[in-house]
Amino acid sequence: MEQESRGRTSRRRRARDGGGEAPRREVNYRQLRNPFPQMAVFSDDQVAAMHDAALQMLEELGIKVLLPEARQIFARAGARVDETTEMVYLGRDIVAEALSTAPKSITARAATRERDLLLELGSLTFQCGAGAPHATDLERGRRPGSGRDFREFTRIVQHYDVLHMMPPVVEPQDIATNVRHYFTMEVQLSLSDKLPFVFSRGTPQVTESFEILADFRGLTDDAFQSDPHCYTIINTNSPRVLDTPMAQGLIDFAKHRQLSIVTPFTLMGAMAPITVAGAVTLSHAEALAAIALTQMTNPGAPVMYGTFTSNVDMKSGAPAFGTPEHFKASLAAGQMARLIGLPWRCAGGSAANVNDAQAANENQFGLWGCLMAGATTIIHAAGWLEGGLTVSYEKLITDLEVLQMVAEMCAATQAGPDEIALDAHREVMPSGHFFGCAHTMARYQTEFYQPIVADWSNYGTWEENGSRTASDRATDIWKKILRDDVRPAVDEAKLEAMHRDIEKRTAAGGAPPES
Repeated sequence: MEQESRGRTSRRRRARDGGGEAPRREVNYRQLRNPFPQMAVFSDDQVAAMHDAALQMLEELGIKVLLPEARQIFARAGARVDETTEMVYLGRDIVAEALSTAPKSITARAATRERDLLLELGSLTFQCGAGAPHATDLERGRRPGSGRDFREFTRIVQHYDVLHMMPPVVEPQDIATNVRHYFTMEVQLSLSDKLPFVFSRGTPQVTESFEILADFRGLTDDAFQSDPHCYTIINTNSPRVLDTPMAQGLIDFAKHRQLSIVTPFTLMGAMAPITVAGAVTLSHAEALAAIALTQMTNPGAPVMYGTFTSNVDMKSGAPAFGTPEHFKASLAAGQMARLIGLPWRCAGGSAANVNDAQAANENQFGLWGCLMAGATTIIHAAGWLEGGLTVSYEKLITDLEVLQMVAEMCAATQAGPDEIALDAHREVMPSGHFFGCAHTMARYQTEFYQPIVADWSNYGTWEENGSRTASDRATDIWKKILRDDVRPAVDEAKLEAMHRDIEKRTAAGGAPPES
C-alpha cells in the first residue's frame, strides 16, 4: 500500500505539473451555471415589504444626486427634483418603467467568443479582488499598488479560466492620473482576452477608453453599441447619495450601451441601519435609483443589480466580512434581485491582514453566501485582504483553489453504466481493492480534480520537502505564471496602432479625472 500510495502521489504530481505524457482532464470553467439551491433569509411577504419600503424611501425621502445632468434626466422622466437641496424624489411608476426596460439577460463580448459572458439569473461568473490601493506578497511585502503590480495581476488573472472578467485589481499609483486610463486599457487589451474594465472617472476618460477599445477590436460605433464590450462598477455613497463621477459613469455607459454593475456599499451600523433588513432595504433603494438613471438615459442599456452589504465591528467601526450577517445580507439581496428579475452581483472578501486561516474562513463563508443567494457575478472572490485595502498574490492563488472546486460542482455528474461500473465490481473480489482494476486504470489520471496549491502528501513527505505552507507553494505558482509569460494572441499591427494612439493622446496632455 505504501508503494502504491507513493506511485499515486507521483502520478498526481506529474499531472499537476504538466509533466510526462499524462492525458489532460477536460474541464470548462468559462461558462458556468449555478447548481446550488437558492436559500432565502426572509419570507416572500417580508421581501415584498422591503421592496415597498425602498420605493417609499425614494418617493418620500428621496436620494441626493450631485450631478446636474443626472438631475435633469430624472426631472424629464417625471421625478420631483429640488435643485436647492439636490434631492430627487422618484415615484413608483418611474421605477417600474425603468425596471421594465432593463435587460434580464446580457451578453458581454470579450476578445474571443469563447470568452463571452452570458449574464442572467442562473449564470455564474467570478472576479478576483479589485480596486485595492495596496498589493502584497511574501517576497516583496505590502506596498502601494503600482503599474508593475497591475500588469502582473492582469497576467495571473488571464491564466485562470475560472476568473471570467478583468478587474482593476490594484490602483497603479505610480502612473499619473491624467494618463492612468491609457495604461490600464493598454495592459488589459495586450495581456488579456477577457472582458475589460473601465474606470468611471469622468466623461473624457470614459470616452477615450471606449475609443481605444473599439479601435483595437476593430468595431464600428454601431458594433460597439450592439453589445457591451466592457464594464464598470458604480458605487453609491450610502446613505442615499449618488455622487458626480458615479452618476456621470451611469450616463456615459448607458449612452454607449456598455455594462454598469451597480453596487451600493452598505455597512450595517455605519452607513446603513444596523439590521440586515434595514441595510438591504437601503441598498435596494439606492440600486433602483441608479438603475433607473441608466434606463432614463437609454432604455434597454445593460445594467446589473448589485449589493455589497456587511456589518462593522461595533467595537472599532472597522468593516467585517465573511460574517453571518454578511451571509444573510447576500441571501436577502438574491431575493430582491429575483423579485425584479435582473442579473446581479454580490461579493466575498476578508478583513484579515494576512493570508491566514481567518482570511480563508471569511472569504469562503462570504463566497458561499453569494453562491446560495444565486449571484450572477461574484466580485472580490479571490485575493482580497484588509477589507479591500490590499490584494495578496498568494491569497489570489489559494482562493482560486476554492473557485475551481466550485466550478467543478457546476458540471453534471454522470451515472450511466460506465460510471456505475458493475464490471469493476465483477473484477474486484471481496476484500480486494480497486487501485489496479481496469475501470480505475482507464480513469485515474483524469477522473478527479487536481489541486493547484493543496499538498496531499503525508507528513513525512511534506517535511522532507521543506515543510512548506500553502502560501509558500502559492508563491511558486504565481512566480511561474509570470516567468512563463504566456499571452493571448494579439494582432501586432493593432497593438502598434494602439501604442501610437496612446502616445499621441499622452503628448496632448491626456485627460484628468473628473469629480
